[in-house]
Amino acid sequence: MERVILHSDINSCYVSVELLTRPELRGLPVAVGGDEKARHGIILAKSDEAKRCGVKTGMALWQARELCPELIVLPPHYKKYEAVSHAARAIYADFTDRQEPFGLDESWLDITGCHAWKDGYLAAQEVRRRIHRELGVTVSVGVSWNKAFAKLGSDYRKPDAVTVLGRDNFREIVWPLPVNALLFAGPASTRALGTLGIRTIGQLAATDPETLRLRLGKGGLMLHRYANGWDDSPVRRFDCLPPVKSIGNSTTPPRDLVCEGDVRAVMLALAEEVGARLRAGGVRTRLIEVAVRDGKTLHWTGHQAALPRPTDVTRELYERAMGLFRELHRWPGALRGLGLRTAALSPVDAPEQTDMFTDYQRLDKLHRLDKAVDDVCARYGPRTVRYLGAALPEELPREKCSFADR
Repeated sequence: MERVILHSDINSCYVSVELLTRPELRGLPVAVGGDEKARHGIILAKSDEAKRCGVKTGMALWQARELCPELIVLPPHYKKYEAVSHAARAIYADFTDRQEPFGLDESWLDITGCHAWKDGYLAAQEVRRRIHRELGVTVSVGVSWNKAFAKLGSDYRKPDAVTVLGRDNFREIVWPLPVNALLFAGPASTRALGTLGIRTIGQLAATDPETLRLRLGKGGLMLHRYANGWDDSPVRRFDCLPPVKSIGNSTTPPRDLVCEGDVRAVMLALAEEVGARLRAGGVRTRLIEVAVRDGKTLHWTGHQAALPRPTDVTRELYERAMGLFRELHRWPGALRGLGLRTAALSPVDAPEQTDMFTDYQRLDKLHRLDKAVDDVCARYGPRTVRYLGAALPEELPREKCSFADR
């Protein structure tokens, strides 16, 4: 039986949700952006009117305003977006139990064998109508026999449209498109393919797979399969998604970090958040990575190391991270950003090889302390209880450290 897969994408999700409570801004160039004073001033989403002026997601706000002086920038409200996302998934559940989220605003739906919806186009039109009627936002829906083309179909026509890419028409529609229109064809892959003279999806589909493997590895073979419509990956149920492979966080503070005192405060706050997420997920980490962003070049560099034993203890994460930071960075040299990531995750109840040199009693006390803090914060709000010395980026003293602390 031929698969019938839909990909539903909420059009300009952040902006669309904001306009639900600001209807007077409809038809105007609107964008949702970060806080320029906190140096988070980039475009997160834009309306079609702003897009026509050349405004792009990820663009700095000052650049966007140069292209579109009348641009209206609204602050983000993530809880609103999450609420609309959850409501959309509830609607999708009325069509099939096989739905796989792809971010807040996108989902694949596999309706193969659903007797109520034998025709993918009719199902997509009903999805589009219900989302608009019940949530007040619009979606574009792609219909195909595989996930890659369904995703491409939802991108092909926007807003509020349905595009069917079948075996009879995909060559005419898909193959003339640029390579970067294909799922997972990012900037690095697009540049690498460009060096081979491959600029369209059709050229990619006709390229010898071995050439792609030698140039791009397994990723090249994957893109070749996608270009030819050979994607057989399943649509996973929401409750059967693969386990998380890493947990981390990074931040850009309102001012550069100019001494180790700055870094200690921010790193401890990052370790608190990452540790809480590890414990909430019931996992521990055996690998830590620290990343720093240079204040002059704005380039990220990182350093990682394996841990002697898995951990989810905030204090241990912080101490290990600071050790890595000292190996990675030498003062002077201001830092624009800081990141902490954990990987090689394992269940908290997985067997562990103990050793005679570790103070397990101390670690157990720290773990129980962290769990108590998690419980208090869950009941009374985030950061109700915190480690002494931890400072969120926006809480850093405006006065920079003295050179004596460098």
